[in-house]
Amino acid sequence: RTTTALMVRGSRGVSGGLHDATMPYVIDPATQLAIGPEMEARELVQVPEHKVLEGRYCRLEPLEARHAAELYACSSPADAEVRFRYLFDAPPRSVEEVESWIRRSTATPAYLYYAVVDKASGRVGGRQSLMRIDPTHRSIENGNVYMGPGVARSRVATEANYLFASYVFGLGYRRFEWKCDALNAKSRSAALRFGFTYEGHFRRAIINKGRSRDTSWFAMIDEEWPYLDEAYQTWLHPDNFHPDGSQKRRLSDLTKLALERARLGGSASSE
Repeated sequence: RTTTALMVRGSRGVSGGLHDATMPYVIDPATQLAIGPEMEARELVQVPEHKVLEGRYCRLEPLEARHAAELYACSSPADAEVRFRYLFDAPPRSVEEVESWIRRSTATPAYLYYAVVDKASGRVGGRQSLMRIDPTHRSIENGNVYMGPGVARSRVATEANYLFASYVFGLGYRRFEWKCDALNAKSRSAALRFGFTYEGHFRRAIINKGRSRDTSWFAMIDEEWPYLDEAYQTWLHPDNFHPDGSQKRRLSDLTKLALERARLGGSASSE
């Protein structure tokens, strides 16, 4: 029988970890130790196909050289230095630089880069990628995310993350990750709003642009997804917005409630 609410036993007693209360386990009859539940034997999940993902407000297109001019346009606003401060690349200085970056970034199958197309304007508003793709352990990350001023903090950016999550959980992945510089307050806030759960702080993890970076880890998991899926659909529905475009219900409220329901094992209905 699978149980939760494990307190890890150590040599000096019992100490609780960040997510011990939701960690599934069984007791091994041979050793009486707590161990993870046995996984059903199955084939490896599929590596995501690099294909168009269609939404109501945005379309995710496999990134190609034809996107360079529009990606440059949304990547070179007046505050570009601020927008790129925490990314691994610098603000591009020309369309040619973007073309070169696209060639390098799409040369390896380890990263599946997408252009985020705003369907209202028909123009590229940003980019994101599926990375750290691990079919064996069924884990995948949304990374290298850049949203320009035309789509940042909008239905387009939210739906872009939703399309990725829906796609990978539909393929059978168990874990969808988000990582960022621990000092990047906006990215940390976005992760929580999107329904990712904070999992930890990796100290002195990376050197980026000549500076030390600690990394914050977030993830959502497969048993949470039915609840989060409904939260996203509720928020993205046109009925959730006033005629002036302002929201009626906040996504952060919906995803918080969804995660509470997931942990209680209740209905995936938001009402």
